[in-house]
Amino acid sequence: MKLVVVSAGLSVPSSTRLLADRLAAATAGRTSADIEVVELRDLAVEIAHNFTNGFPGRKLAAALEAVTAADGLIVVTPVFSASYSGLFKSFFDVLDPDALAGKPVLIAATGGSARHSLVLEHALRPLFAYLRAVVVPTAVYAASEDWGAQGLPERIERAAGELAALMTGLSAARPAKEAKDEFEVVPFAEQLAALRPAG
Repeated sequence: MKLVVVSAGLSVPSSTRLLADRLAAATAGRTSADIEVVELRDLAVEIAHNFTNGFPGRKLAAALEAVTAADGLIVVTPVFSASYSGLFKSFFDVLDPDALAGKPVLIAATGGSARHSLVLEHALRPLFAYLRAVVVPTAVYAASEDWGAQGLPERIERAAGELAALMTGLSAARPAKEAKDEFEVVPFAEQLAALRPAG
């Protein structure tokens, strides 16, 4: 199995990457999955170019392919202006809209204050629900004061266990290729005409 970690941290070293690594290690220990890390900081220019020319660069194309082919995903963003970072959102904006359908995803975020912890529920969870991912129940937020404090390791372990359970359960059940929804579009005028009485 393949576990892909998307980290949107901007600094080196980064608390966002540190949280991503801890979540990945806890998950991989339960699944024996191969881990691939996608650092969005390194893809910022290619993501911007993708918006302007419609084509991903070589590194971005490889990252998008890795995310699409993953059996499970861990996504971690720093909190900016009470939401996910623009770089984080931009990456998922250039991803194929069907790429995450049915895919297990663990959401996480880092910030300077515990007051931003609801970003997981008001921003990240709705985003991945819209992308039709299967988001694990436990989301992990790490404020500056959480590092080395009681509670964070337990949340990491619980979330990793939930992701591992979904990965091992869904990888066996998921078909080789996701079928796309097929809808027949009937023009509104035709629908109205069908309601008119014959005669």
